[in-house]
Amino acid sequence: MNYGVAYAFLAFTIWGLFPVYFKSLQQIAPLEILAHRMVWSMVFLFIVLTARLQWRWLGPVLRDKRLLARFAASAALLSANWGTYIWAVNSGHIVEASLGYFVTPLVSVLFGLGFLGERLRPVQWLAVAIATSGVLWLTWENGRPPWISIALALTFGGYGLLRKTAKLGALEGLTLETILLLPVALLYLAALSLHGDSSFGAAPAGLKVLLALAGPITAIPLLLFASGARRIPLSMLGLLQYVTPTLQLLIGVLIYREPFSGTQLIGYGAIWIALAVYSLEGLARVRLLRQ
Repeated sequence: MNYGVAYAFLAFTIWGLFPVYFKSLQQIAPLEILAHRMVWSMVFLFIVLTARLQWRWLGPVLRDKRLLARFAASAALLSANWGTYIWAVNSGHIVEASLGYFVTPLVSVLFGLGFLGERLRPVQWLAVAIATSGVLWLTWENGRPPWISIALALTFGGYGLLRKTAKLGALEGLTLETILLLPVALLYLAALSLHGDSSFGAAPAGLKVLLALAGPITAIPLLLFASGARRIPLSMLGLLQYVTPTLQLLIGVLIYREPFSGTQLIGYGAIWIALAVYSLEGLARVRLLRQ
């Protein structure tokens, strides 16, 4: 249990510190960062799987067209989520991006309701209603919906839905998604180089190293998360996941001085109350079932 909590907490902490990493790459265009993230992730995953002699699963998977189609869809959602997040961080929208990951668990609940036939209990419906009121408040105050938050929540929620019903583990699934994304990333980087628009070639050595670190920075927290998830209850994992958007919000406000007004606090507060209601109801139900 203690190791599981440590692994999960470390994974969510690393994800929470992502704004600092991507801000350090601000000289490079978001799409180029995304392409490099795919390439270096593949390099790192190749090393890990080769060291573990863990390639036998790939042959049968590549012959399963339905599974490939499912992972092509999850890879598309993952790349859309990554690209949106990188752009948001480097465009001064860390606070709005953090909202997306606060809302994601409730979006996952709605996806479970709509696609998996899951049912919500009355208190869960209350939590969804409170969160919706918070999003509507932010929409009214800003004069527009929080599109970045909505895009991040929908893409990551959809990704979670597809991965929940997939047959591969975390490491194998991420590797397959990266393999499917790799040709697009390589073609894009090649086109940039041919047209002289690549920032990588002229970048300082330190920046090149940071880009190469995108591989382990992407894969390591996912592996920590998978290890933690196997050792601790889902309810505890659900509570720990709020470490990520909380850190992102604090980094956006305290380090990068993004605006966070009292009116925004009302909307965020409604969403935090909804998450608290949903989480406490889940914990209470788990305890009741154990008695």
